[in-house]
Amino acid sequence: MPLTSTPITGTPTAPHRDGWGPSAPGPRVTAISTAVPAHRFRQEEIMEALAGTTLGRSRAGRLMLRKIQSNAGVATRHFARPLAELRALTDFTDANRVWLDTALELGERVLTEALETAGVRPGDVDAVISTTVTGLAVPSLEARLAHRIGLRPDVRRIPLFGNGCAGGAAGLARLRDYLLAHPGHVAVLLSVELCSVAYQIQDTSMANIVAGSLFGDGAAAVVATGARRHRESGGGGGRGTPELVDSHSHLVPDSEDVLGWEIGSHGLRILLSPEVPALTAEHLPKAVRELLGAHALTPEQVAAWIVHGGGPKVLTEVERVLDLPPHALEPTRRSMADKGNLSSASVLHVLEAYMRTPPPAGAPGVVAAMGPGFSIELVLTRW
Repeated sequence: MPLTSTPITGTPTAPHRDGWGPSAPGPRVTAISTAVPAHRFRQEEIMEALAGTTLGRSRAGRLMLRKIQSNAGVATRHFARPLAELRALTDFTDANRVWLDTALELGERVLTEALETAGVRPGDVDAVISTTVTGLAVPSLEARLAHRIGLRPDVRRIPLFGNGCAGGAAGLARLRDYLLAHPGHVAVLLSVELCSVAYQIQDTSMANIVAGSLFGDGAAAVVATGARRHRESGGGGGRGTPELVDSHSHLVPDSEDVLGWEIGSHGLRILLSPEVPALTAEHLPKAVRELLGAHALTPEQVAAWIVHGGGPKVLTEVERVLDLPPHALEPTRRSMADKGNLSSASVLHVLEAYMRTPPPAGAPGVVAAMGPGFSIELVLTRW
């Protein structure tokens, strides 16, 4: 059955000029740039490499990999290095060095392209948020890139770590928070995830094998402007520039071991419980109800479901519990098939696709991603 929407208690929200949302315009996404590494592989090539390393050459292992591969909904993925080089990365120090070199390269590319598309000079950026979970760097990525791309020395930096696949949606929410407080400012979000470098070649757990069938590498950068800055710059509404209307977070208790990393001398070992689809089905409807209900909206009114590509079982549950129409998650499934699960960058790749072919002006959209915690991060947009 379709969800019903019940307004939640809290600070009342004045109707938007078109009947929903806040009374005053909010921050707006003005540009997104995405990128993937140059090394592209078919799913069959990747799974063959896993058969020769993670599971050896046993017939049972090959049959299991073939079944996992056929159910993953992934056709191709891009990796930071050729497969032979990735197989040789058994030391965390070496793997993290590859992650950092590639992350800086991709991060510089998407930040530069996004700023150029938005018509914003690097020196006009007031804040930069970065999110990643597939490698470690201190100073963080945005600090290392600030002078390379020409950001001001006084740029406000907000590095995020630990949000995992929810990081793209959480990053958009933090962009909105910052720009609500500073409506005359420009802020950018950087997401870089190199899941291939974090893969544990010697880990024969089912969680690791499933992760090896799903995750790919990619990056995204988002440029957003506060409402006053957007108005003063003469920016119109623009069908392809969504307004960030509201956000909502939901953290499930006693779920720390469902999704995340086990961090040790071996590096980053995946925690990926079979419970993820069921937890999504149990908690996502309530979170969506609370976000939409605050604006007197129902799921049937949402024109764009910008959902993280968490895997075919998760997407099936999202469709079922939200009673979504056919093809509502087609952009997400297409992104998964072409690139795999890009962790925090996935939902931003889907958002970029919607910005190229946006829904009708004034239509609501929902950005949704699930991550460690177990957590759900939602952002309400207005096109």
